[in-house]
Amino acid sequence: MRPAVRAAVADDLPALVALDEVCFGSGAWGEVAWADEFERLSEDRVVLVADEDSVVAGYVVLLLPPVVEDVVEVLRIAVAPAERRTGVGGQLLTIALGRCAGRTVLLEVAAGNESAIGLYAGFGFEEISRRRGYYAGGEDAVIMRWREEQ
Repeated sequence: MRPAVRAAVADDLPALVALDEVCFGSGAWGEVAWADEFERLSEDRVVLVADEDSVVAGYVVLLLPPVVEDVVEVLRIAVAPAERRTGVGGQLLTIALGRCAGRTVLLEVAAGNESAIGLYAGFGFEEISRRRGYYAGGEDAVIMRWREEQ
């Protein structure tokens, strides 16, 4: 059974912080940054969680227009290690992209994260540029773009 995808609520904060630390280590946002995200939730800033029996299996954070008129940014997407390759990431991405009708979607991913790059490419994302040495340790960030008309 697949998890239900729903809007995040304040009670999810500890689970989101913990999952972020597991997935991003030293690049994790931390409790203060997550609390700030919750303060800024609106139609323009969305956090969706994949909830499986009251356990957060994954999440996606979207920044929607009008910040930039026709561009949506995927600020963060993560799936719990035990839930990877089970369809949770694809489920989150499908629902997130469903909110992006007629818009361009941008995201960045570590160049060495081949499984995530493969997932995004499977949804029609294309590499458009790189930020050389962007991540700790000098790893490149791959900037990817999705357009609905693809």
